[in-house]
Amino acid sequence: MARVRLPHASIYYGANLQKIRQPDKIIVCGGWRAACYDLLALRGGDFLVTSQNKPVNRSVISLKDIVKRYDKLEVLRGISLEVHPGEVMAITGASGAGKTTLLQIMGTLERPDSGRVAYGGEEVMGYSDRRLSEFRNRNIGFVFQFHQLLPEFSMAENVALPAMIAGDSRKAAMEKAMELIGYMGLSDRASHRPSQLSGGERQRAAVARALVNRPKVVLADEPSGSLDSRNRASLHRLFFDLRKDFGQTFVIVTHDESLAAGTDRVVRMRDGLITDVITN
Repeated sequence: MARVRLPHASIYYGANLQKIRQPDKIIVCGGWRAACYDLLALRGGDFLVTSQNKPVNRSVISLKDIVKRYDKLEVLRGISLEVHPGEVMAITGASGAGKTTLLQIMGTLERPDSGRVAYGGEEVMGYSDRRLSEFRNRNIGFVFQFHQLLPEFSMAENVALPAMIAGDSRKAAMEKAMELIGYMGLSDRASHRPSQLSGGERQRAAVARALVNRPKVVLADEPSGSLDSRNRASLHRLFFDLRKDFGQTFVIVTHDESLAAGTDRVVRMRDGLITDVITN
């Protein structure tokens, strides 16, 4: 057993160090590509390494042999893919390649005709519709090309809505919403309705809404497609800031090659198949 010092380990997440507390030990993973270690906390900021390279399932999402048909059209043709904690992944390809269908199945909005969808090793497609809806609300955030904010509610109410659906009191949900809105730099706009917000503000509010239940993963479908170049660049920076500050996992369907180039992995699709996976 080795004695090691991990300075400020408690503030490292996602791409740096991912810390998961368990009753008798701490597991620390150095990013999604590195080894895991079991550690026992000692005084003075030291840790005792009790084992290395522990075989654990570290995938947030695991897709295996996913097939989806609409009538006689086979849209997905046996897709297998793993999404890792703290990863920012881009899915690219021409229109009709199957990107959005894959994202919808990944997000449990659609059921595959065959294949397996697992979160943290647990198969979820066997859930009833009601249980699957509850799972989706608590574990998956969504950001779409168009913000989908409800026009009759303020920004803060829109952001808080998923938390209230999950069972939080209005007060607790609004506190979570305001914390995220503050992080987005939009506190002075929180009481405004969507029609009173700019395009960039609406999309940042949509990202905050996706995060309010602290999901395992955020799935984004062309999130910057309706934005001008300045707001597009700002939104892209936000995704990476959220990964750095909160260890948030993102899967982003995009035609924007500049966004894809900055992600950890680019999954390229054509005709319902994954044709290439590029590690940046």
